[in-house]
Amino acid sequence: MARDAGRDPSEDPGLVARVLRGDKNAYEGLVRAHKDAVARIVSAHVPQAQVAELVQETFVRAYVSLQAYRADSPFSHWLSVIAVRACHDFWRGRYRSRETLHADLSEAGRAMVDNAPDVSEQPAEDALAGDQARRLLAAALDRLSPTDRMVLVLTCLEERSTAEAAGLLGLSRANVKIRAFRARKALRAMLETTSFER
Repeated sequence: MARDAGRDPSEDPGLVARVLRGDKNAYEGLVRAHKDAVARIVSAHVPQAQVAELVQETFVRAYVSLQAYRADSPFSHWLSVIAVRACHDFWRGRYRSRETLHADLSEAGRAMVDNAPDVSEQPAEDALAGDQARRLLAAALDRLSPTDRMVLVLTCLEERSTAEAAGLLGLSRANVKIRAFRARKALRAMLETTSFER
C-alpha cells in the first residue's frame, strides 16, 4: 500500500500503541498517512459514489479492531485487508437489497465485451464503445455472488496472486482457486446467453 512520501512506515506501530493507551489524536496520524492508499483500494472495487463512505468505514473498522493488529506485518497491509473486506461486505449488502432488472445482452453485445478497446489508444468516437463494453461487463459481474465477484476482480482484473487474494478476503488458497475458476466459467456463460437479469 502506498503511503505519504517522506513518511517513515516504522512510525505506525508507535502511533498504534499511543491510540491503544488512550491517545485518540494519534489515530488521526494513521488516517492521514493511509487515507489516499485506502481510497485507491476502495475506488478499485466499488462505485465512485460509495468510495468516501467505505474509506470512512475502513478506518472505523480499523479503529474498533486496533487491538487485533500485530506489528509482525506492516500496518498498511493490515489496513488493506480491512479495506478489501469492507468492499466485499458492500457487495454482499448490495446483492441482498438489489432489485433485479432485465437487460438484453445480444451477440453484438457479447462481441463488444470480448473486444473492448483500450480507450486511451482510441479516437473519441471509439471511447463510447469501450464504455459500453465496460458497462456490459459490470452488469455481468453484478450477477456473480459478492465473494466470487471480489475473487475475480482481485485475481483477474487486478492480477493479484491466489495467496494475496486469499489473505485479503480471509479465504483459503484452494477456495480462491475454485471460486476464480467457477466465476470465470459463470461469467463466460452469462456473456454467451442472450439475456440475463441485472
